Amino acid sequence: MPTQPEKHSIQAWSLINRKYLGKGVRVKRFRKPTRCQIRNRVLLAILMANDIKLSYLAEKLSVSSRSVSAWVYEGRVPGKKNMEKVCEYLGYPRHILFNEALLEKSPIICQPERSRFMRRTLTRSPVSNKILTGLCMVHDLSVSDVSEWISVHPGTFRKWLHQGALPSLTFQEKTEDFFRIPKTILFADVVLKDKSL
Repeated sequence: MPTQPEKHSIQAWSLINRKYLGKGVRVKRFRKPTRCQIRNRVLLAILMANDIKLSYLAEKLSVSSRSVSAWVYEGRVPGKKNMEKVCEYLGYPRHILFNEALLEKSPIICQPERSRFMRRTLTRSPVSNKILTGLCMVHDLSVSDVSEWISVHPGTFRKWLHQGALPSLTFQEKTEDFFRIPKTILFADVVLKDKSL
């Protein structure tokens, strides 16, 4: 015969529930992943810079949310049909969104200390370099900290983000060394924009 729960424990639970009812649940737009959980940092960076939730992308592409999560967090590569859909929807070629070399190693960036991305970076003016901006969001890095760590003036770094300015080869290499992502991907927005003109 199953035992009945004690009356006082039910009353305690009702008090706990009453305390939290009506307070609402704050759901974050993106979960806060640890560094080792992100296998496709570039895809997540593009989604975050464009404020596209993984579930929204799944809905738009008519695929499961689990598939999109696997692309980002497990580094899975979609099949040919879904690959074409995601490339067309986001406007980037396959070698940028699903670069096999990056998916295999997923390195940790050279971040000397904690930093915090400032939302006003997005609201100050339109962002031209979505990949670089998104990477700052993925790793929660402030513009001023990154510019200090790669030895460039913060105003110059903001030009790379907002105006899509292409830095000199030296600074492209410094940025590549910091994020551990090839410069051809980091500055792909600038190159793709120039080709479309």
